[in-house]
Amino acid sequence: MFVHDAMSTVVLTIGPAHTLRQAARLMSARRIGAAVVHDPDTCGLGILTERDVLNAVGAGQDPDVETAGAHTTADVVFASPAWTLDKAAEAMTHGGFRHLIVLDGDGPVGIVSVRDIIRCWVPARRRPAEMAR
Repeated sequence: MFVHDAMSTVVLTIGPAHTLRQAARLMSARRIGAAVVHDPDTCGLGILTERDVLNAVGAGQDPDVETAGAHTTADVVFASPAWTLDKAAEAMTHGGFRHLIVLDGDGPVGIVSVRDIIRCWVPARRRPAEMAR
């Protein structure tokens, strides 16, 4: 199976000036765990995850003052839709993160998470055992 089979095509893109509260509300409303942060001044893409928001709030930072740009991971590993799920899982394990922005051409076309990969793997790995019965 491939990243394009597992990825979510719901991509929330926010700017670096969004507050953490605004980002959290948008992610919660879409039931997603990460947002792509696009900084037009640097032409760069980063990622803000629910863990980033949690860490900031847990450290006593004000989510109405702190911005996405201050908590964005800018050193992002991007996935291709043509990657295998094994390759995506390996990149996540190696990097210690749970989301990959999926790029096709010039922009993001999806996000793949550990949960997305597991959702694909569990039914695929269950089928041979069920057929043996």
